[in-house]
Amino acid sequence: MKVDARGFLCPMPVVMVQKEVKASNPDSLEVVVDDPCAVENITRFGNYSGYQVESEAQGDEFVLRLKK
Repeated sequence: MKVDARGFLCPMPVVMVQKEVKASNPDSLEVVVDDPCAVENITRFGNYSGYQVESEAQGDEFVLRLKK
């Protein structure tokens, strides 16, 4: 599963991830964002929801991997 939240500012990337988690409860989820604030907020939401979260900067974008 993948969520592309590039071009959105917080809180929209977190809302997009919340909707995906609620809809499909994936074991793993990849999220692409370009808002540094979203990295912290998605990490917080992922940890709260039982995921381990890894983030990696790729140029001006960030890739977050959420895994149960």
